[in-house]
Amino acid sequence: MADSLDTPATEHGGAPSLRPYQREAVARVVTHFRHFDAPAVVVLPTGSGKSLVIAELARLARGRVLVLAHVRELVEQNQAKYRAYGLKADIFSAGLGRKEAGRQVVFGSVQSVVRNLGTFSDGAFTLLVIDECHRVSPDEGTSYRKVIDHLSQANPRLKVLGLTATPYRLGQGFIYHRHHHGMVRGDADCFFRDCVFEQPLRLMVKRGYLAPPVHRDAAVERYDFSALRPASSGLFREDELDRVVAGHRATPGIVAEVIERARDRRGVMLFAATVAHAEEILGYLPTGRAALVTGATAGRERERLIAAFKARSVKYLVNVAVLTTGFDAPHVDLIAILRPTESVGLYQQIVGRGLRLAPGKTDCLVLDYAGNPWDLYAPEVGSPKPANDTEPVQVECPACGHANLYWGRRDGDLVIEHFGRRCQGLVNVDTAEPALPGEARRTRQCAFRYRFKVCEACGAENDIAARQCHGCRARLVDPDDKLREALKLRDARVLRVSGMALEATVNGRGLPRLKVIYHDEDGATLAEWFALETPAQRAAFAVAFLRDHLRAPGSRWSPCTPEEVITEQHRLRAPDFVVGRQAGRHWRVREKLFDYTGRYRRAEVAG
Repeated sequence: MADSLDTPATEHGGAPSLRPYQREAVARVVTHFRHFDAPAVVVLPTGSGKSLVIAELARLARGRVLVLAHVRELVEQNQAKYRAYGLKADIFSAGLGRKEAGRQVVFGSVQSVVRNLGTFSDGAFTLLVIDECHRVSPDEGTSYRKVIDHLSQANPRLKVLGLTATPYRLGQGFIYHRHHHGMVRGDADCFFRDCVFEQPLRLMVKRGYLAPPVHRDAAVERYDFSALRPASSGLFREDELDRVVAGHRATPGIVAEVIERARDRRGVMLFAATVAHAEEILGYLPTGRAALVTGATAGRERERLIAAFKARSVKYLVNVAVLTTGFDAPHVDLIAILRPTESVGLYQQIVGRGLRLAPGKTDCLVLDYAGNPWDLYAPEVGSPKPANDTEPVQVECPACGHANLYWGRRDGDLVIEHFGRRCQGLVNVDTAEPALPGEARRTRQCAFRYRFKVCEACGAENDIAARQCHGCRARLVDPDDKLREALKLRDARVLRVSGMALEATVNGRGLPRLKVIYHDEDGATLAEWFALETPAQRAAFAVAFLRDHLRAPGSRWSPCTPEEVITEQHRLRAPDFVVGRQAGRHWRVREKLFDYTGRYRRAEVAG
């Protein structure tokens, strides 16, 4: 890529001028690829001008450039921005009726390119840019991966850059491993290695680059999707959505309210749950002023309807999951959401359709009739939401001080539970000090684990889902094996824990003790006692009990008395199983299993 980024774009044939954050994004990409070949990501909110960043990078690149997108609208938009520099580029997209690949820069649809890889065998490409790169699957053999593998054969040092507003995939989490602010986001085997630049949505709105979203509570009955759970794919099943919305008595009132609130609005997009739902919605909208687009809408008809909407001869555009990306209609100033959204990413994509600036537009009204729990400005946690009542919580690492973001629960300002496993912070490999922003290299992930599985061979702490120790490579004992062996022993007792009780008591010498009693569904019990009188005893209690039992492990909570523990016992969790061994006339707790996912039934799923 070019060595200089100092020449303003406006000096090249009247090309568009880059905003400051766009210039910074370009500079970060160039710096990254000067030193590294690892695939990188730029995160820019919907409406922030990704096409212009792509055009500038294509202009600066020394070698051949291929820019991929998944829909022809994006292919066309991206090429148009490049042409604004007074430069020429080819288009390779069957949907646009063009299959040209001879020029230095080619804009193509992934579907067309992957079907014609032989066309891209001559003249090695140096840069591959993927728009909406969250669509790149981690699985080998998928369309994007086939293109990447093919281009890499001709050029092993191919640079791959992805751009997206939502850098996560359902079922995968974050699509990149490291963030330039010095933290780990996705797994170590993510295809994209580094997020080299991210522009927060809140900052875009604050600085006037996007129209502010204005949420209004609906004054009518809403849909209740709270009982629905996503399928294994991470998506809601259409038949289950239909059971909620089909012929729902709320629909006429909802549409009537949308029409009323849209009286002074210019463009309205309504997002429906299913095709049948969308058709019903369309029936309540003003005749001749509304249109419907679904995945089954024929190409030319879809183009005609979208053109009519953009020309404002149609005011209301109903759609079913087809206009969440690659759709640009800046005049949209009302978004009505009549469907549940599976992730904050999809929610951001939907609302983002109304955040682009337009003459005379002051804001975008957002009406949510589906009770979606997402905060538009909240960062993505990167893992599936474990329960409806959880929210993003910040958890400081006691080892490196990194402010982690996990799903969790609060009691006021206090985080009483979180579901984090390992600190997401990056630390310097030499000093173990927190990495500075931009120092992705010469770093490693902080080793502190909130939840872990201990290797019996070397004592190393491993992820709770690990099968092999990361330290000595020994096979980690399976929890089912532990339970199975314990059940064979005459002097062992295995409790399927259905409850845990705490008591403040005294020992035989009258000294205060905390008694912890575990009981199963049949009333059998096992107990253990702890002393908290001295600093050494409290430290032992923290290691032997608190570290495993805290619902928010890593919390800076150091109770000094049994009574203090009992008062705050809502911060504690019970194990799934407890194994006791007989010691004389008494039973001693020898093993406690947490986060159990094996073949034996847990007490909480009884019945």
